[in-house]
Amino acid sequence: LCWAFFFPLSVNFCQHWFEYFPNPPVNVLSMMENVLAHHDKELLQHLIKYNVTSQVYAWPLLETLFSEVLTREEWLKVFDNIFSNHPSYFLMIVVAYIICSRAPLLHCNQTGDFEYFFHHRNNLDINIVIKEAYHLMEATPLDIHPQRMLDDFIPLTKGQYPVFNKYPKFIVDYQTRERERIRQDEIEYLRERQLAHELEAKAQERKAEDEAWYQKQELLREAEEQRRKMLLEEEEKLAEQRQRLAAVKRELKVKELQFLDASRRRFLKYQQDQCQTELKRLDDEIARKAEEQETAATVQDVEVRRMELESQRQLFEQHLIKDQEAVTKEMKEEVDARRRRVDLEDHLVQRLMEIDREEKQKAQIVAEENLAKAEQKRIDTDWRLQALHKLRRDDQDREKRYEEIAKLLHDNRVKEAELLKAMREAEEKKWEEVIQKKAQLEEEQKAAAAADEHRKQFLEDKMNDALELAEKLQREDAYFERLRDLKAGHTERGVELQQVPRSGNICLNDLSVSESSSHMSLDRRREELACQERELMAEVRRLRQKLTSRARTRHPPTRFQATKWT
Repeated sequence: LCWAFFFPLSVNFCQHWFEYFPNPPVNVLSMMENVLAHHDKELLQHLIKYNVTSQVYAWPLLETLFSEVLTREEWLKVFDNIFSNHPSYFLMIVVAYIICSRAPLLHCNQTGDFEYFFHHRNNLDINIVIKEAYHLMEATPLDIHPQRMLDDFIPLTKGQYPVFNKYPKFIVDYQTRERERIRQDEIEYLRERQLAHELEAKAQERKAEDEAWYQKQELLREAEEQRRKMLLEEEEKLAEQRQRLAAVKRELKVKELQFLDASRRRFLKYQQDQCQTELKRLDDEIARKAEEQETAATVQDVEVRRMELESQRQLFEQHLIKDQEAVTKEMKEEVDARRRRVDLEDHLVQRLMEIDREEKQKAQIVAEENLAKAEQKRIDTDWRLQALHKLRRDDQDREKRYEEIAKLLHDNRVKEAELLKAMREAEEKKWEEVIQKKAQLEEEQKAAAAADEHRKQFLEDKMNDALELAEKLQREDAYFERLRDLKAGHTERGVELQQVPRSGNICLNDLSVSESSSHMSLDRRREELACQERELMAEVRRLRQKLTSRARTRHPPTRFQATKWT
């Protein structure tokens, strides 16, 4: 029942409301603003002055269907009139409510006051508002009347509801995409949170393992310290024992030396006592037998006795030395046995230390392997996370590149079309220029042919003039050569006449003198002739230059312009 009421309300009385969804219907608000401007321009100017738009004074009434500003009875009365009139009456009653409230609105000068006014109940007679709405329906011009933009009331069809698609589909689709994106983000967030929890659990587990490993290491370190202390104590005990043994050895050695010294002293004292006793006895015998004259025999006996005593002393010393060697040998054997026992104990202690060190190294190696495995697992996990992030970034970058490539391809197509058009225009211009150049070339070729013909004719004329001039010069050269021959013949005849003798008597001396003089005169003549010949040739050259200069002045050379070949 509620949907049956709401659907015709939204279809008929809320026309064009959803075209700017989720924003307010600007077109509907503009219609109401036009009506308000026509009927109460002062109030509209007041609202505009304080930056109060139709979204503040009209849209709250439409959005709430007057539920915030009317009581239940007033609301029912208003909507009875709305449902019994054209859908444009709904907009007119909003404008009528604003016009009927113009007195308090003109006293408002803050945006908050305007917002409060259109969201709360006001002391206003609803019957006056309804009458004003009917007045607006009748007095509003047709060009700004909402009835021109709104359709008539359309009742519901029987059986099923009509199709309603008067809403911006792209916004709805955008909201759908946004909801889908938000859902995907939430899924991604949940997945990342789950992954974070797993990583945190792994971190806690790794932390516990690290703490256990550190505790084991601490225990191992304490055990190692304890064993090291025990070894130090044992070494100290061994050092003390060695010191005591050395002290005992020293004492034994001192006692042995003291014993030997005492034995030697006792033996010497014994010998001294024996000697003194023997001397006393000998003195007594000497004194007793002094009277007798047996001195020689007595001396011999004394000597023999002394030798016996000496042999006994040596024998006793040998016995003492043997006894001393035996005691020394026993002491050496005892000391060697003690040293071997000490070495054996040292070897056992070293072996125990090596076994302990090997066990400690094995435990350390196992701990390091476990730590390395844990570190490798952590590195693998980090690497996978980095790889996933990198792949995601690569996908985003690839999408951006694809978009840029598509844009560039489109721009390239446009530019290629423009370039092709420009190339076609340039090609047409080039062909036109080629045609013009060909025509110009033909004209220039014709002009060049005419110039060549004129130049050939001129050259032929000049050649004829040059030939005539050359013939004239040859004739003049022949004249000068004949003149030179005549002069040469005259000089030779003069020489012959001078060589003829004056008398008929000729001697050898005269002949020799004449021959020498003739030779000298011939040389001089030759030199003179050569000089004259050079002078004549120089004069001929000057004459030729004069003739050529005269010919040039008479017939100046024609200058032709250079022919341009294209």
